Amino acid sequence: MSSDKSPATAKLDRILADAQRSREEGYRDKALKMYPHVCGRCAREFAGKRLSELTVHHRDHNHDNNPQDGSNWELLCLFCHDNEHSRYTDQQYFSEGSLSTPKTAQATHNPFADLAARLKSKE
Repeated sequence: MSSDKSPATAKLDRILADAQRSREEGYRDKALKMYPHVCGRCAREFAGKRLSELTVHHRDHNHDNNPQDGSNWELLCLFCHDNEHSRYTDQQYFSEGSLSTPKTAQATHNPFADLAARLKSKE
């Protein structure tokens, strides 16, 4: 498999990826020192090799907002972190002001509308 990128572009991509990784490792290390190694949602504890399953979640969903006091961070396990981002995505998609909110037809059929008359007719 060959790459379509020029050597300069590949080098720039590598530099940017390294910068992103070091930035993330910086706030992750700080969060792991500040907070107990427990998921903030399901309360599972993590230690040893399983510590890698604990992620730093940004409460405001802005990964550039990294205050030194950690007020925008919480530690979540991989499952709870994925769930939180799925819920956030759903909220954005289905919000009232969203232009992409699915329009559903209002139900007009009422299966029990004639129930009393049907019950009388069987008597």
